[in-house]
Amino acid sequence: MGVVALLGFSAPAFAEHSSVLQSSDFVGISFWLISMALIASTAFFFLERDRVAGKWKTSLTVSGLVTLVAAVHYFYMRDVWVATGSTPTVYRYIDWLITVPLLMIEFYLILAAIAKVPVGVFWRLMIGTLVMLVGGYAGEAGYLSVMPAFIIGMVGWFYILWEIFAGEASKINAGQAPKNVQSAFSLMRWIVTIGWAIYPIGYYFGYLTGSDPADSMKALNIVYNLADVLNKIAFGVIIWSVAVSESEKK
Repeated sequence: MGVVALLGFSAPAFAEHSSVLQSSDFVGISFWLISMALIASTAFFFLERDRVAGKWKTSLTVSGLVTLVAAVHYFYMRDVWVATGSTPTVYRYIDWLITVPLLMIEFYLILAAIAKVPVGVFWRLMIGTLVMLVGGYAGEAGYLSVMPAFIIGMVGWFYILWEIFAGEASKINAGQAPKNVQSAFSLMRWIVTIGWAIYPIGYYFGYLTGSDPADSMKALNIVYNLADVLNKIAFGVIIWSVAVSESEKK
């Protein structure tokens, strides 16, 4: 009930003034479908908190917050698209600025549930995340030339990948985590590798090939929207799965 109420209060103030969603507007439809999936996921993660052991509750709470924040932003992004036909870049980056750090925190939280994890792991993941997001936004919003901004964003992403594949987080997972946690950690880092790759690929084709970004924005928005099913919902489902399996062992 609380989730529904919160989403109701967060509905876009300008929704009643926006154009009607057309059946031929596949971008707008994709925004709507993903927003509904995010709401359902939010309810699921919050309700499932009662099923897991106390040390896993924070992980499920964060998963629910990720999908809740994303759902609210998707309502705004949908209305911007339907009303103007423009890519809602600002809203998308506001969403990422909140949800991507929360996703990175999940790596820290699932390790902290089974081992003592140095706080440096947390801060390295946060720094890499912020560098990646700031670089991407600076390029898309026109504050930096697209190529330098692209390079900055890629450096942040590679720094995250290094930490979860070869850094201290990876070593703690390999040396101290039970099999179920290791499997979940591995799936999560492959989502960060493969699922997140769609964003720099989209940025490259939209801004660095010499074509007009407006020509590819429909396809890019659909791809970005579908990618969030993997990068936000599936990511949370993996955490839910390991939380339940580890809790049931007790």
